[in-house]
Amino acid sequence: MASFGNSTGSKSTRRLLGLALGLGLATAALGTASPVSAQDTATAPARTAPARTAAAGYVGSAEDAGAKAFFDAVVKSVAKRQAEQPSLKAVTVYYNASQAPSFRTQISSSASIWNSSVSNVKLQATSSGGDFAYYEGSDSRGSYASTDGHGRGYIFLDYAQNQQYDSIRVTAHETGHVLGLPDHYSGPCSELMSGGGPGPSCTNRYPNATERSRVNQLWAYGLAKAIAQVDKAG
Repeated sequence: MASFGNSTGSKSTRRLLGLALGLGLATAALGTASPVSAQDTATAPARTAPARTAAAGYVGSAEDAGAKAFFDAVVKSVAKRQAEQPSLKAVTVYYNASQAPSFRTQISSSASIWNSSVSNVKLQATSSGGDFAYYEGSDSRGSYASTDGHGRGYIFLDYAQNQQYDSIRVTAHETGHVLGLPDHYSGPCSELMSGGGPGPSCTNRYPNATERSRVNQLWAYGLAKAIAQVDKAG
């Protein structure tokens, strides 16, 4: 599973590219705990986040069995809307932050960071529904991105972890998973998806050129493939 942590690194470049181009995504996470498996996710987060099915800690492997579920859930939601409105040229991913009131500023800043960094996909707030949602609370494994078991994606932001690490970096990192990026723990601070690897002193909140290019490529071609699948199924 994916995470913001500083223990294990990502797998091979070939596998990561395969995940991206195949519309796969590691479930995101930011926890400081040890890597956990899908079987270790029984603990329910505080507040009202859905029961997670493939949650991850801030550390872990980018190739958990649940890696594909979260991104697929977001893409399926977006692709269905795009297919129903073929005149839409811009790809917009709608997020609902109503269940994470303490992090509204960080979530808004994260969306602005990504919207200014990539051109093929945009993040936009909505007060109802949405392609994915943010929740807040306390979890010993930290922040993460997951699915609710019903084809919906969400990001959980942990209180303690967001005090230890730069909170906007944490949120922007998790949102990077929504857009298709896996973790790369061994990367430098200049790499957003290195997460907690560089340590709490790292406050970089922006994706680097490689990360920006990867997201643009994924949403230019991967989404088109998803829309074709929706059309075929419909």
